[in-house]
Amino acid sequence: MKADIRIALVGNPNTGKSTLFNVLTGLNQKIGNFPGVTVDKKIGYADLPDGRVAEIIDLPGTYSLYPKSQDESIVFSVLADRNSEMNPDLVVVILDATNLKRNLLLYTQVADLKIPVVVALNMIDMAKKADITIDIDGFAQKLGVPVVAISARKLEGIDQLKQAITFANKIALQQDTIDVEPIAPALIGQIKQELKIENPYFALQLAHQHETLKFLSVKESDRIEELEKEHSFHSQKAQATETIARYNFINDLLYDTVKKSTTAEDETLSNRIDKVLTHKIFGFVIFLAILLFIFQAIFAWSAYPMGLIADGFVWVQTQLHQHLPEGPLVNLLADGIVAGLSGVMVFIPQIAILFAFISILEDTGYMSRVTFMMDKIMRKVGLNGKSVVPLIGGFACAVPSIMSTRTIENWKDRMITILVTPLITCSARLPVYTLLISLVVPNKNIWWIFNMQGLALTAMYLLSLVSAVVVAWVFKYILRSRERGYFIMELPVYRAPRWNNVLLTMYDRAKTFVFQAGKVIIAVSIILWVLASYGPGKRFDNIDQKYKGIQATQKIAPDSLNRMIASEKLENSYAGMLGHGIEPAIKPLGFDWKIGIALVTSFAAREVFVGTMATIYSVNGDGENMQSVQQKMHSAKNSDTGQPVFTFAVAMSLMMFYAFAMQCASTVAVVYRETKNWRWPAIQFAYMTVLAYTASFVTYHLLK
Repeated sequence: MKADIRIALVGNPNTGKSTLFNVLTGLNQKIGNFPGVTVDKKIGYADLPDGRVAEIIDLPGTYSLYPKSQDESIVFSVLADRNSEMNPDLVVVILDATNLKRNLLLYTQVADLKIPVVVALNMIDMAKKADITIDIDGFAQKLGVPVVAISARKLEGIDQLKQAITFANKIALQQDTIDVEPIAPALIGQIKQELKIENPYFALQLAHQHETLKFLSVKESDRIEELEKEHSFHSQKAQATETIARYNFINDLLYDTVKKSTTAEDETLSNRIDKVLTHKIFGFVIFLAILLFIFQAIFAWSAYPMGLIADGFVWVQTQLHQHLPEGPLVNLLADGIVAGLSGVMVFIPQIAILFAFISILEDTGYMSRVTFMMDKIMRKVGLNGKSVVPLIGGFACAVPSIMSTRTIENWKDRMITILVTPLITCSARLPVYTLLISLVVPNKNIWWIFNMQGLALTAMYLLSLVSAVVVAWVFKYILRSRERGYFIMELPVYRAPRWNNVLLTMYDRAKTFVFQAGKVIIAVSIILWVLASYGPGKRFDNIDQKYKGIQATQKIAPDSLNRMIASEKLENSYAGMLGHGIEPAIKPLGFDWKIGIALVTSFAAREVFVGTMATIYSVNGDGENMQSVQQKMHSAKNSDTGQPVFTFAVAMSLMMFYAFAMQCASTVAVVYRETKNWRWPAIQFAYMTVLAYTASFVTYHLLK
């Protein structure tokens, strides 16, 4: 989409920046990486009142233009590089109206870069509740920029903000907040002269950050370094001087424009709630209770829609076999693609429910409290408190969670977090767990309220958390570093969840799951169907001849005969040979050669296991008796013993394997991309494989 104006959203964390981005752009947004770095960028489009289309860029949250992480360094790079395709025509600075003193530091820095600015004074409703009175007109007059009071959560003031954006480029540039030249006059003057820069604050920022700015040439960066030494420039002292000057300006501004009730304040509601939810004992009990409720709901609420989806795919398979002429293409479509997709698509309701709960926990502010509570445990095992964010994010997907470790400054803490994050149960494991649990765990309640399947799923999620913490503790003594980490986090006030945001998250995550998993499933299903439907040499012809002789001499029902032929052909196919090839290695775990095929194919993505089993058991059957993947696996028998293939011991062993194994090519790729060294994904793959095999082996032999 071609835009007429580019707008960057800038603000501190927890100021509602992402909420405003979603309000302005709706579903008209996309996610990618900033040029040259593995930092997510969100871009969307909004229609302005004058008919123009605005491109909105949601920049990472930061407290100042002096970066403490790779994410934060993006903000200054985008704002400062005039030749970048990302450089904005206008910046909307989002301020939390309840915490202006802290928020205004970033505003003053952005304003002094002389980029046109509009201030969005967010959470104005919360400020009124806190008896904070803001003179909007006086505030705008002193800053020299448009100031709009909004509540992004309640959609208040959004039209006025769009109007301000529309006319922003017709308004004079904002006033200077401080005079920066006295901080380092000679250095700033020489940088301005040699690099032909007009803005003194831009020149000062180059002195601070030139080593990390990619838009500067090596020659320019080296020259700035020479000038710093020549003028004895000390970056930290200069930052301290600048910060003091900025807070003097901020204090004067707030004294003139903001009034707060001087009456004695009762303890805030958020603080009273925190005394319970973050209690050192009850806080963890409540967190476990919430997890238990979520996983009970995942099973209970998804049963009906999952049944409808499963029945729908069975109906489609039946119709394809009944109304299309028999042949390889129909078998590929019905028993390969449709069967493979059915095994994964049936879990869309569970994925949607899981992300709905995650969205609610984040939106209410509770997820931040979980991070705060877990920080105490993280420090004891050698991790930084910031490691909790990727670990909690791992419940959704390890890939973006590993990317989010860029906010961890300490090398050792970051590496340990990267190495243990894949142990957290992600949404891709959910279809595997729920399928296996539904096969061997009774769907009944104990103590009237706890569903046994929900309890089993809760146990798998808790196991992942415990295993990540234990492995992190081991790596604490293996990896060596003298750096010390720190954890600073602001706890947002509790708010009611925005149900439109919850629904949007459910839709977005379900769509991502369908399209990302669906593409892999279709590719794997086609390849797998071909491997399972053909074999080397004349093996298939020999099997047909063999059963013609058997049919002539023995009376066997046609259905039984077809199943016997299909079963033997599958065993002699290319897929069967692959499964038999690895069977000796996995037999001690209780797995047969068919499960072995699924272990190999699911390295593309964990959820492919379900699609593989659906395809394998569709090929190993007939087109007359279509069943869902759960029914096929439940009725599967071991050809040697005649016992069910998926006993309690086998299912538990398989879940242990998937709980610990590195069954995801995308995770391997992102670990390499983040560490820039194949040694780390190799170490990760090796230790997780050993852990998975050991846990699976012990589980099977204890339970069989």
